[in-house]
Amino acid sequence: MTWTQYLTPLLKGAQITVMISLTSIVLGTFLAFLAGIARTSGNRIISGAAFAYVLLFRGTPLLVQLFWFYYALPLIGISFDPITTGITVLALLTGAFGAEVVRGALLAVPQSQHEAARALNFSKSHTLWHISMPQAIIEMMPAFGNLAVQNLKDTALVSLISIADLTFQAQSLRNITLDSATIYTLTLIGYFIIALGLMVIMRFIEAKLRRGAAFPRSAHS
Repeated sequence: MTWTQYLTPLLKGAQITVMISLTSIVLGTFLAFLAGIARTSGNRIISGAAFAYVLLFRGTPLLVQLFWFYYALPLIGISFDPITTGITVLALLTGAFGAEVVRGALLAVPQSQHEAARALNFSKSHTLWHISMPQAIIEMMPAFGNLAVQNLKDTALVSLISIADLTFQAQSLRNITLDSATIYTLTLIGYFIIALGLMVIMRFIEAKLRRGAAFPRSAHS
């Protein structure tokens, strides 16, 4: 086989990789905000539950998490197809790391602004969504960009639960042809191109948020 003949299966695998990565990033971002906000709440039960979730998924290997969800959960009657399992575990992992990003950014908002909000009799939810979050979310973006790329790289492990992603297709081709150099070079380039696309998207979102935050200041001045 020539290197061009490798492209069809590799591109099919790349499509699955992109789908899993984007879906788990979106779900993981939602979980990150949910857990991150919970971590800063004054409710001990909610904060404790969020802390336990973050500690569990940050403190255990992704591979073990995948195997536990795919092989152990069915033993108690809960089972998912491989792609759902991969998306779920990656989303939970991204959410756990992202929760600390959200928590740190919210805590970095100057305390004086919280005091001013209390003086104006703003509710906690109003203060969170209209004062703290607009400032914090801009500072989160570089870290979330890094998490998105890390998420993409982590998708390589889902091939171990029989998902025909880019890594799975590359390994299958390599087993058939033994052309390791060509196949893994193409795979490396594939992941790099996808990662580059993710970085461009995250930079675009960050730029839009920063411009949106700058307009009110410009208008006020």
